[in-house]
Amino acid sequence: MDLRLSGAEATAEERAAVDALLDPLLGPRDVDGRAGPDSGHEARGRRHLLLPALHAVSDAVGFLSEGALNHVATRLSVPPADVYGVATFYAMFAVEPRAPRVVHVCDDVACGPYGGEDLATRLTAELGPEGSGADACWVRSPCLGLCERAPAVMFQLAGEPDFSHAPAVGEDVVRAARGATAAGAADAAFADPGVSVPQTRSPRGGSLTLLRRIGVVDPTSLDDYRAHGGYETLRRAVDLGASRVVQELKDSSLTGRGGAAFPTGVKWDGVATAPVRPHYLVCNADESEPGTFKDRVLMEYDPFGLVEAMTIAGWATGCERGYLYVRGEYPLATRRLEHAIEQARRRGYLGEDVMGEGVTFDIELRRGAGAYICGEETALLNSIEGFRGEPRNKPPFPSVSGLFGKPTVINNVETLYNVLQVLDVGGPAFASVGGERSTGTKLFCVSGAVATPGVYEVDFGTTLRELLTLAGGLRGELRTILLGGAAGGFVMPDQLDVPLTLEGAREIGATLGSGVVLAFDTDADLVGTLRRIAAFFRDESCGQCVPCRVGTVRQEEALARLERGTPIGDRETELALLDDLARVMRDASICGLGQTAPAAVGSALALGLLDRPDPTTNGKASAWVPR
Repeated sequence: MDLRLSGAEATAEERAAVDALLDPLLGPRDVDGRAGPDSGHEARGRRHLLLPALHAVSDAVGFLSEGALNHVATRLSVPPADVYGVATFYAMFAVEPRAPRVVHVCDDVACGPYGGEDLATRLTAELGPEGSGADACWVRSPCLGLCERAPAVMFQLAGEPDFSHAPAVGEDVVRAARGATAAGAADAAFADPGVSVPQTRSPRGGSLTLLRRIGVVDPTSLDDYRAHGGYETLRRAVDLGASRVVQELKDSSLTGRGGAAFPTGVKWDGVATAPVRPHYLVCNADESEPGTFKDRVLMEYDPFGLVEAMTIAGWATGCERGYLYVRGEYPLATRRLEHAIEQARRRGYLGEDVMGEGVTFDIELRRGAGAYICGEETALLNSIEGFRGEPRNKPPFPSVSGLFGKPTVINNVETLYNVLQVLDVGGPAFASVGGERSTGTKLFCVSGAVATPGVYEVDFGTTLRELLTLAGGLRGELRTILLGGAAGGFVMPDQLDVPLTLEGAREIGATLGSGVVLAFDTDADLVGTLRRIAAFFRDESCGQCVPCRVGTVRQEEALARLERGTPIGDRETELALLDDLARVMRDASICGLGQTAPAAVGSALALGLLDRPDPTTNGKASAWVPR
């Protein structure tokens, strides 16, 4: 039976929000409010507008009522049950009335210990318990991608632009929650890029490539971007020809920077030569791995660079349309990208005849809505198409059957910026930096117990010790480093001379992942950190496959029992259970979330990290420490 949402009617404000978005796109409506047939190919072709329509209502009203969901369902000819299922999939959407001003407080591994929990306590006293309040409320949030500015909050506002605030001070957050701060004032706090990219401070790092425009070019000015060499690379690419561009990428040995490290040239070649048309390009800017913020920094301070890189990628692979899927918790990056796309289109750098070269390519920006799983490439495709962000089985891979069933190139933000460098210096010259599958430079997100957290660009092969020195050294005595993010593993103090390459990390049983380098000193609560990581994966599992849906819950439950000193049977039995859970999740989960959910926990146990006294238990060893 189809869910009919009780026949609820949308308010005038809700209808206006939806219609303002859809009328220009769908054209005239019939007497029932639909635009065209309510079944068949034409109706299915409207479903990809579902996520934008939900955003339109949420932005205007603050939540998604049954009447609003019914109106969206009618306008797009999507079953109400499907609309409800998509709306409830995303953390940033509420289907029950809530306060028009919502403060998302990051309590994850980077922010929680550095003021996030103090903010939660302060807001509880000022606004009430989590989720309560008529005019303003606060909720806990996973990593907001502002780790270098910890602690961080994000304001989700009805009828006003969202904005982030970091580093967040309790009094300022309370004032902003009560309406004393607007997005423009909050964005001004990000005017100094040196806070996020210390290498851009004076004396400026002379070897920067991916970060070379940050702090030099006005991120809101296309003219300034062009004055500093912008769009010269696109013109060079057109002069080279599409096949030569792809060959340069192959010669560069550039691998994807999102964690999977797949050869970029091979991926591009697969789509470029695919006979099925049309082809699509997707930029994965849904950066949600705890401790990761490099893509956010690039998008905020060099948005035109991403637009140019996407245009090159689209042209070289035969795509006439690209989708830029940006994380919903990145309001400043979203605004700057929207501005950059609009300016590029107005000036002839996007559209039917790019730069007068006969190139057709345009970009559509899509906002995520709070779902870590949408960083997985096929889940992202489902999200764009208007479905729940659940991963697909592979094969077929996106290069064969991706967005709307057509050949699709998917690259993350950092990978696309590297394309500009490859074409600037040539594939062989790019490959001369680093070696093997680790060529060029790499961005690392350094946070935690370091003197100067931020995004750092170094050559592949730089040691972990050298990177920490670049970040000003450590605060306190080093206990361990989480490398690669929540899906990564721990590195011990005697392993700091490991070269930061795909091969070097593998040799010590670690991974570079998304470039996270999160340092913990001897005062850190590692038990709490592992519990937080386990809770993150439990919350973020899409629930589609049993190994991940059940395994992430059971993993957190086992950790909780061990922390309390109440194991089922004995400690060895619980540790064996954790090991069994990890094996099942790695071997049987559909996607990388379930396969890597036990990685950090398993790494900590294998290294005996909790073997020494835990400072959070007054010098007593934790009850579940492996012996």
